[in-house]
Amino acid sequence: KTSSTVILLNKLFENREIQKTYYAVAIGKMTSKGSMTAPIDNKLSFTSYEVMEQEVSEKFDYLNLVKLIPESGRKHQLRKHLAEQGNPILGDPLYGNKGKILKGNGLYLHAYSLAFTHPITKEKLLFSASPTKKFTRLFPKIDF
Repeated sequence: KTSSTVILLNKLFENREIQKTYYAVAIGKMTSKGSMTAPIDNKLSFTSYEVMEQEVSEKFDYLNLVKLIPESGRKHQLRKHLAEQGNPILGDPLYGNKGKILKGNGLYLHAYSLAFTHPITKEKLLFSASPTKKFTRLFPKIDF
């Protein structure tokens, strides 16, 4: 990495030219796909989502494995968007429902991939990391 490359990569983030994909486990009944738009810190923010799998849960009613694609990058955007529509992320102590907090396994939110065009070589790059075992324990049929 050179300092000029770091500056160019930062510009990709600023200009929203990096596509980010996340997975989360959200609580409650959800529609199969949709989008969430709400201002965060007085700035417009947009997230699209798709429910990859939904399981009935005795404690949480429903657990959803949700693929999330943020179009903006606001602080806690995904956590806030899901909580605002009534589907907080499992294990979220800040935005979750107080009576439905899962303790001991952390927040069920995973940064899955980044995709962008290299600012110098113009090569299309994709970096991804499969979710941890806590995700596959809840949704064993999913192949990431």
